[in-house]
Amino acid sequence: MDKDYMRIACLVIYCLIFIVGILGNGLVIYVTGFRMKRTVNSVWFLNLALADFLFLTFLIFTIISLSNNYEWRFGSVMCKLNTIVISVNMFASIFLLSTISLDRCLSTWVVVWAQNKRTVCKAQLICAVIWMLAVACSIPFGTFRYIKTAKDSAYCVHSSSMTVKYIMTTFRFVVGFLIPFLVIFVCYVAIGVRARRLQRTRKQRPRRVIFSIIFAFFICWLPFHVFQFLELHAMNNPDLRPAVNSGILLTASLAFMNSCLNPILYVFMCEEFQRKLKQSICFVLESALAEDHLSFMSSRSLSSHLSRISRKSDSAAPLERKDTGISFTECKVVIAEERDTGSTE
Repeated sequence: MDKDYMRIACLVIYCLIFIVGILGNGLVIYVTGFRMKRTVNSVWFLNLALADFLFLTFLIFTIISLSNNYEWRFGSVMCKLNTIVISVNMFASIFLLSTISLDRCLSTWVVVWAQNKRTVCKAQLICAVIWMLAVACSIPFGTFRYIKTAKDSAYCVHSSSMTVKYIMTTFRFVVGFLIPFLVIFVCYVAIGVRARRLQRTRKQRPRRVIFSIIFAFFICWLPFHVFQFLELHAMNNPDLRPAVNSGILLTASLAFMNSCLNPILYVFMCEEFQRKLKQSICFVLESALAEDHLSFMSSRSLSSHLSRISRKSDSAAPLERKDTGISFTECKVVIAEERDTGSTE
């Protein structure tokens, strides 16, 4: 009876994840893909939302299987494909989060380099490489999935080989959690140090957002990997199996929940969240996805950059005016810098 309660609870959680995740990531895809100007940041967040959205569309098969007491009714091909898609989402999302962290770190520490070298074309190329790596890392997980028949019911299960399970679990933990987590943690510590030195923590993303990103990544994925290792030990210990099976269901829910948290943590949650909620959705997303390196530019370098843009625009014909890429975010930085200078005099 307890097992049925746990299954029903997880089923409800999966349904909530599906609804909230589809709406949140769908909105991000619409705005970043069709409503916003294409920038490096919008490319990162668009691909992150696509990875989560792809996973959530296939989550419906897991929900149906769970509602039928784990019975799989979609054949061997879908059994393998569903596993591959879930793994692709995990690897692609984590690789993208690591890339976003590295990009933000470089944009705050080497501002001039970020201005000159960060381009949309390079970001799209990096995303293509990430997707190929995610697919390559995920194919083995689908390869070792098969349909097991028991009591006239079919189940989508892993290979029964202990060696294969141990290798795959270790690979998933090291490549899909340990290395990316270390990259994310080091990058955001570096960002926090840089922001504190320049005293920009109040004006840009607050420290609580940085800690929330690290905390969410850690909480969502670490329990999942821990119980995957515990499952290996439970195969030779029948007393552990009930607790481990229940833990796997709950930790899988946490891991799946990361697909709902990404739009909140990386897009909607910005410095003045309460005030921005009263504005239009497009303005909220454009503000939250503003290029990070602009907030860490000195007033002198930013003023000279604006003056160069102004001279170029003055020499151009009025009807052939080109988009300079300078947004309201940069103007706010200049005004803020002038206010800071005035207050210290």
